[in-house]
Amino acid sequence: MTAAGSEQGRANRRAPIALSAGRGAPPAVGEASGEHFGGERVEVDTALLRRLASVCAEVDTTGAGRAEAGRDWWPLALHWALQGEVPALPAAVARPGSVEEVSAVARLCGEHDIPLTTSGGRSGVCGAAVPVFGGIVLDTTSLSGLLEVDDESLLVDVAAGTFGTSFEEELRAGHGLTVGHLPQSIDLATVGGWVACRGAGQYSTRYGKIEDIVAGLEVVLASGEVVRTGALAGAGPRSAHGPDLTQLFVGSEGTLGIVTAARLRAHVLPPAETRLAFGFESFLAGLEALRRTLRRAATPAVVRLYDEREARRSFALDTNLLIALDEGDGRIVEAATGILSEECAAVGAAELDDDLVGQWLARRNDVDALESVVRAGIVVDTIEIAAPWSALPVIYTEAITRLNELEGCLAASAHESHAYIDGACLYFTFAGRGPDPPDEAQKEAFYRAAWSAVMAATESHGGSISHHHGIGLVRGPYLAGALGGGFAVLESLKRALDPAGILNPGKLGLSSPFGPSPWQLGATAP
Repeated sequence: MTAAGSEQGRANRRAPIALSAGRGAPPAVGEASGEHFGGERVEVDTALLRRLASVCAEVDTTGAGRAEAGRDWWPLALHWALQGEVPALPAAVARPGSVEEVSAVARLCGEHDIPLTTSGGRSGVCGAAVPVFGGIVLDTTSLSGLLEVDDESLLVDVAAGTFGTSFEEELRAGHGLTVGHLPQSIDLATVGGWVACRGAGQYSTRYGKIEDIVAGLEVVLASGEVVRTGALAGAGPRSAHGPDLTQLFVGSEGTLGIVTAARLRAHVLPPAETRLAFGFESFLAGLEALRRTLRRAATPAVVRLYDEREARRSFALDTNLLIALDEGDGRIVEAATGILSEECAAVGAAELDDDLVGQWLARRNDVDALESVVRAGIVVDTIEIAAPWSALPVIYTEAITRLNELEGCLAASAHESHAYIDGACLYFTFAGRGPDPPDEAQKEAFYRAAWSAVMAATESHGGSISHHHGIGLVRGPYLAGALGGGFAVLESLKRALDPAGILNPGKLGLSSPFGPSPWQLGATAP
């Protein structure tokens, strides 16, 4: 990877909010902001930093570099940033320019029992990129670029540190292809991040989530060994080569290995597009129309159903709003949108102006509003879950009720954003301040209570605690309950692949040799 490519990748990264000077006097030039988390922190001495610099092209030990590497887009941490604090501080940020350098960094950290936290664009909202025990942050953004395109097989190879927008633009302009993975965070996130958190794009009903798109991975293990899985290991489509090792690393959030490249399935650019919008008397009626549509095997690329609160806030409409967009071969698009229209009419929906879809497209990746809300002292977050169609109505109703019952809750709403034949994703939004007048501890208590409310409603009715944001720190306390006996299998895999426990410790609720996760210490799981 060239130096210019590294600089371009870093330029794409955007901080969620500026770090304040802190509670007291401004920090001296070059010093990092303070840590919010207490607990154990692994220091890295000068001699080891020198060794790190000998195996990695770029090592950053500046205060500013370390502070930015100590946080991601976790909404609660934005409040800490206003106090001049980040969740945690690494001793250094390593920016390897090759897979060989990634391997050397992993071996060095393993030899000296140093925590190694991998990060890309740091666009995650669950604290997955936070180096909670210090150590080294491995920044993948110098591993960037489209590597190879097989147009006949519709397979593309891409380096893990490539930002989504530049990847998609190059694929479209140079090859007439798309992978169809278009998340809201596409400007901020890297391909490796998509894989690490099992992400979903906004067009997932047509193209699938990242686990459906990825055909193979290149991964560096904690030992420094480089392994290739799936299509990158020579496997053909739908091969029966035993368990699918690619899926072992998808969603593992850097705890089992470091993703350095991916082979993804692509599609030719769609020649046709159709947009639709409908209004429903109730949110549950909208869910029923979507259930019937997917039951008939129609998969419009985008089907987003907003409850009345969200439709009023985002579109100034007093209705439960469905916006839909499909793209692809004209005959397929016509069939899918025709079925959707029939099923919406069957539950009494009113057809609305499809300009509403254009309004969503114009601002679908806008994240600027978050900072102004945080600066107003309001605690806000989104919680996405997934569930079968049979459980979605009761989870929606119960979660909204539980949120509204919390002291200090200002708003609670939801929308459906990804639909499949067996169920869909519900995306809850809450805002509040805690008791009045709230202090920082009360804000955090309200935040934890809101998460507990939605997790409880989800788990009690057989839903999944995450659809595409991943686990990180926030959902860590809930994962053992969600996986049941499978959590012990995950722990065994962690010990087998990372016996020293150096890879992204403190995440996924996994035990760590460095101590308990600082976030889990105060958590209340249902």
